[in-house]
Amino acid sequence: MSEAAPFPRLGVIGGMGPLATADFLVKLIQATPAASDQEHMPVIVHNVPQVPDRSTAFLAGSDAPWPHLLDGLRTLEAAGCAAIAIPCNTAHVWHSRLASETTVPVLHIGDRAVAALLRQCPDARRVAVLATAATLKACIYHDQLAASGIEAMSPDEAMQANYVSAGIAAVKSGRIDDARALLTQASDALIAQGADALLMACTEIPVALAGVLLPRPAIDPTDALARGCVDWWLAARNESAGREAPSANLEAQL
Repeated sequence: MSEAAPFPRLGVIGGMGPLATADFLVKLIQATPAASDQEHMPVIVHNVPQVPDRSTAFLAGSDAPWPHLLDGLRTLEAAGCAAIAIPCNTAHVWHSRLASETTVPVLHIGDRAVAALLRQCPDARRVAVLATAATLKACIYHDQLAASGIEAMSPDEAMQANYVSAGIAAVKSGRIDDARALLTQASDALIAQGADALLMACTEIPVALAGVLLPRPAIDPTDALARGCVDWWLAARNESAGREAPSANLEAQL
């Protein structure tokens, strides 16, 4: 009997930051409809935290993260991954370049998050985007929201620096309680300014705000990306099983 062909593998360019990658993997597992270990998707994680800071680089006009992201892509390609996910919002500044370097689909966290927002908050007209300064400047979410007729709200400069960016930095340094306090204050302030919903558009933010009850819906792009990966996996697994069926039937006859 010949060895069965492996199921399609998901590749994850991670480490940006490590805790956010772990959060993504937990959400990936929780979103998968599986009754046993064997029904979960195979995942290979390139968890390399030494990628230069994406926000600092973009704001300074530097391309420093690019060779590290490309190395992650090539490593996962060589490992046989059939799709790629990047659980880092700011790294999507380089998404189109990465996607152009491979024939493997590179899922886009913004596409998944905005689709989740439209499903969960169909009446939202003003949405606050909590993100790194680079994600905001690059309009990773603003352009997509505008295309859907939604006004994207950004924190003012002081709120961004003292609460949002500081909160993100607190998660990266392991100070989750500090991060939760800072990001809750920023969320409450933006809701008071008229936000119908929030987009937690940095993968550290859902880690900090886990369990916090906010007066408006808060969309988690990490969870949306995980669910998009599950959708890909189920379709790819079914396609792979369909291709294997004739040989399996022949084997059974022999």
